[in-house]
Amino acid sequence: MNGHWIDIAAHDGGSFGAYVSTPPKGSGPGLVVIQEIWGVNEHIRDVADQYAMDGFMVYAPDVFWRQQPRVDLGYNEIDTPKAFAFMTALDATNAAKDLGATAAALRANSACTGKVASLGFCMGGRLSFVCAADGAVDAAVCYYGGGIHTMLDRAPDIKVPMLLHFAENDGYIPMTAVESVKTAFGDRDNVRIDVYGGVDHGFNCWGRPMYNQRAAALARGRSLSFLAGVIC
Repeated sequence: MNGHWIDIAAHDGGSFGAYVSTPPKGSGPGLVVIQEIWGVNEHIRDVADQYAMDGFMVYAPDVFWRQQPRVDLGYNEIDTPKAFAFMTALDATNAAKDLGATAAALRANSACTGKVASLGFCMGGRLSFVCAADGAVDAAVCYYGGGIHTMLDRAPDIKVPMLLHFAENDGYIPMTAVESVKTAFGDRDNVRIDVYGGVDHGFNCWGRPMYNQRAAALARGRSLSFLAGVIC
């Protein structure tokens, strides 16, 4: 892959990095891949490359840059507490504006030939939901987005297609929370919510013990089918 980093101007001055992965043909629809709490680490860069191989022009922005540029943590007992500290200190308002700036920069790239969607995991899943609510993207995919059930007052703001993946045995997102999300979008034919039985939060990440190959493959297939139908 030909992944590399670029700088994107922030709304309030300064700039932040984004990992860019270009599809083999050199252009394609845009996809903003939003990190977990461990930063734009090897796994997230691999995910960006994975979607680039599927033909998408991918930007994976550094969400934590205001605290520390290019956070790159591992899934271990030393780095994970640091990751949670970064998440706790995140300025959600500025993070949303940075993601909006990322989507705008991707649209302005001549290699982006279609619409732009967001796709995020965990904290990034919640931020992908925010991108949809802010109208920053043309579609959104949210993997086990923690806290979405507390933001349902923003449901009426979401006009774009959205796909949400949840885990049945998620220790952070109980099924009662998922049911509230289903209720909020129950009359929306452009919002799909899938629950994966018998798996835990983080099932898509092959670097974590809760990785589940079957659920990850199924969710990825659904994500690709969704994106092909709404931004390609």
